[in-house]
Amino acid sequence: MDILLSHTTAQLAGQIKLTASKSESNRALIVQALCGEDFVIDNLAEAEDTNVLKNLLNLIETGNTTLDVGLAGTAMRFLTAYLAITPGDWLLTGADRMKQRPIKVLVEALQKIGADIKYIEEEGYPPLKIKGKELVGGILTIDGSVSSQYISALLMIAPRLKQGLKICFEGELISQPYLKMTTEMMAHFGVNVNWFDEGVEVAKSQYKAKNFTVEADWSAASYWYGVVALSKEASITLYGLKKESLQGDSAVTGVYRKMGVETTFIDGGIKLTKNAEVNFKVLELDFTDCPDIAQTVAVTCAALSVNARFTGLKTLRIKETDRISALQNELSKLGFSVEVEKDDILIFPSLQKKSIEIKRVMTYDDHRMAMSFAPLALFKPIKIEDADVVKKSYPNFWKDLSLVGFSID
Repeated sequence: MDILLSHTTAQLAGQIKLTASKSESNRALIVQALCGEDFVIDNLAEAEDTNVLKNLLNLIETGNTTLDVGLAGTAMRFLTAYLAITPGDWLLTGADRMKQRPIKVLVEALQKIGADIKYIEEEGYPPLKIKGKELVGGILTIDGSVSSQYISALLMIAPRLKQGLKICFEGELISQPYLKMTTEMMAHFGVNVNWFDEGVEVAKSQYKAKNFTVEADWSAASYWYGVVALSKEASITLYGLKKESLQGDSAVTGVYRKMGVETTFIDGGIKLTKNAEVNFKVLELDFTDCPDIAQTVAVTCAALSVNARFTGLKTLRIKETDRISALQNELSKLGFSVEVEKDDILIFPSLQKKSIEIKRVMTYDDHRMAMSFAPLALFKPIKIEDADVVKKSYPNFWKDLSLVGFSID
C-alpha cells in the first residue's frame, strides 16, 4: 500500500505510547527459551520481527523442523545459534533478501565450538541445515567490526556450553551498546558476564527465571525527533522511555539537541520540544554505536540544509537493503545533495524546503526508510511506497502520526 502523507500546519502537540523495543524483546524471548522455566515478559514488542521469533520458538517447541524467518534478520542470527544447541535436525531459511544477507562469520564461529551447520544453497548465506547438539564451547577470536547480532547470538547460548565461552575481539569493537544490552540482560537473568580488555567471557551456568519489562524503543523515538526538528513548533510526549537505558539509540537525545530539539525526562517518558533553530553549518557524526538512527538523522540534515559527514555506517550495507545506497538514491531524487565515499555519507547544503517535489519515496522493503522520510511531509505532501513495511518494527507508526495531525491518504 502506498500512502500520501501531509500536514497542514507543521505545528504539533500530542502524547504517544511508544512502541516497545524489538531489540530487548527478541533477546528476552531467546533467554526465556534457554531458561527452561517460564517467566513474564511485560510490554513485549508488537513488531513483526518479534512476532516472527516468538512464533518460531513456539513451533520449535511443537516439533516443527522447518523454520522460515522471512525478512527478520535478528531471528535468523539468534536462531542459528539457538538451534545449534537444540537437539534435532533443523532447516532455517528466509525470504529472498534474507538469502542475500551474510551469515558466514556466525556459522564459522559456531562450527569452531563444535556446531554441525551446513549451507544448502550459496556458501556463507542462508538457508542453513543445522543438527542441534550439546556444544563444547571454549575460546573464539572474532573480528570486532562484524555485526553485534552475531556476537550477541553467541553470548546468549554461552551459559549452555560445556566449557562456557570466551570471545576475544580483533580490531575495533563496533555497536558496543547492543552487546552491553545483551550482557546486562543476561545479568538480569542470573548469568555473570566478565568483560576484559580484549573481550568477554561467560562461564557455564544457568539462566534464572525472572520477570522482565521491555522499555519503549529509542530507535522508534528517533522518527519523532525528526518530526520535531522539521516542525514549526512542537511539543510531543513519548511514554515508555527511560533515562538509564540499555539501548544505544538513546544517543539520539544528544544528536538532536544540536538541531534544536530539547529532551525533558518526565515520569514515565520524555517530552520533546522545538526550542531553537539549527545554529551551525557543519556536523560530523559517528554512528558506530547507533547505526539504526542514521537514516533518520540523514533526512533531517538534508532537510535543514546541514553540511554533514556520517561515519561508522559499515553495517548499513547488510541490513534489509543497502541503506547507504537507498538513502543516496531517495534523497537525490527529492533534490538534495548527497554523496557516498566508501561507507561514509556526505550531505551538502542544497535546496530549500519549498523546492521539494512531490515524489514517491521507495522503501526497498526497509521499515526505516519509510519512517525516516516521513517527517518531510511537514514541508510538502510526500508519497511513501509500501507503507505497510513499518510493521517490521513499529506497526502503529502511521496511526501515531495521525494523532498529531498528519493526514494519511
